[in-house]
Amino acid sequence: MCHGDRVTELLTVAQYAALGEVEAGYTELVEGRLIRSPKALADHNFACGNLIMQLAGQLPEDLQVTYAVDVDLELAPPGKPGFVRRPDLVVSRRRTAEGGLVRAGEVVLAVEVLSFNSHYTDRRAKRLDYAEAGIPFYWIVDLDEPVSLTPLRLTERRYQEASAETGVYEAVEPFPCRIQMDRLTE
Repeated sequence: MCHGDRVTELLTVAQYAALGEVEAGYTELVEGRLIRSPKALADHNFACGNLIMQLAGQLPEDLQVTYAVDVDLELAPPGKPGFVRRPDLVVSRRRTAEGGLVRAGEVVLAVEVLSFNSHYTDRRAKRLDYAEAGIPFYWIVDLDEPVSLTPLRLTERRYQEASAETGVYEAVEPFPCRIQMDRLTE
């Protein structure tokens, strides 16, 4: 477990879930190790909220959008050092109130909104993790002007990246939707 900043053992997904929130900001679990991230800035949270509002009205009834939920990537067997990521937004299949982590197999779309300290992690590390976990769609939103959305689609455990879209992004998959990029930062 944790002793100050020192971890004396690698954590399983169940041990991670039992920790709850450990400090300001948030944590993720990568190969059994806690990774700490600072709290997001206001513009990041504002954009996430605006994106949730746009998505929520366009989702099919069997899907839901959630902000900053822990996702068990299901990359390690129970009892082994695990992987838990916390995308900025998750669109997943609706579930009954079971609590706990969302399983990667329930996730239809993971969305990361880039922050000043997350470009490498969101563009590289999480891209690889989400692909390995089999999450079918991944969007990367960049708030630098012009605000853009880069859609990625899983093909054979790798993401195929489409061109970044500015202005209005219209998708057919994983569900029909229209996202007004300029409204994310208004």
